Amino acid sequence: MNLLLLEEADFISADRVILRDRRLKHMQEVHRSEVGDSLRVGRVGGLLGKAQLLRLEPREAELSVSFDREPPAKLALTLVLALPRPKMLRRVFQTVATMGVPRVILVNSYRVEKSFWQTPFLQPAAIREQLILGLEQARDSVLPEVIIEKRFKPFVEDRLPALVEGTLGLVGHPGDYPLCPRAVEQSVTLAIGPEGGWIPYEVDLLREAGLNPVQLGDRILRVETAVTALLARLF
Repeated sequence: MNLLLLEEADFISADRVILRDRRLKHMQEVHRSEVGDSLRVGRVGGLLGKAQLLRLEPREAELSVSFDREPPAKLALTLVLALPRPKMLRRVFQTVATMGVPRVILVNSYRVEKSFWQTPFLQPAAIREQLILGLEQARDSVLPEVIIEKRFKPFVEDRLPALVEGTLGLVGHPGDYPLCPRAVEQSVTLAIGPEGGWIPYEVDLLREAGLNPVQLGDRILRVETAVTALLARLF
């Protein structure tokens, strides 16, 4: 944890917070904080700043806080992602939050198993928990927007073209396609498929919506690896 993220419920006054949950445990066991120590903090959805530890007890800590810095800028990106398998989904949420993705749209795909949509990791509280962990790693305070679109065809045909307009539209897919561009200087709409890749019908629909297929080479990557590799290459 590189940043203590503070929720509204933590505040007992404008510049005082009380912590009693995993953040307290982290301060005690990892940071080994002591009264008087200075810590990096951020207000969820707001500014970053510093805190001073005023009181540390076994079950709670009190800190004085001040905020004076904007969080780091987000990437100019909308990420359209075929729903990964549940165990990988948690890591992907952390990754996109850490890397500064502002908006993620989870979509269905022919190769996405129906059971994946039943996972408790898609509950709003579970999504938020993983995003917070990613923000803490990156020292960011602004949560990515997560949108769920269970019907692939209506989303791609009816809503995706408006999202792609004015951006560089790309779909990551293995095959005889151009290499993914590097260090782009414009907004990007990027679609990444499941581990088995999009089926040809899906690639065709994405193309019609304005996304051009690109690839990273001959190797087939896990979704979490593909997300990291493509974002690092693009930005």
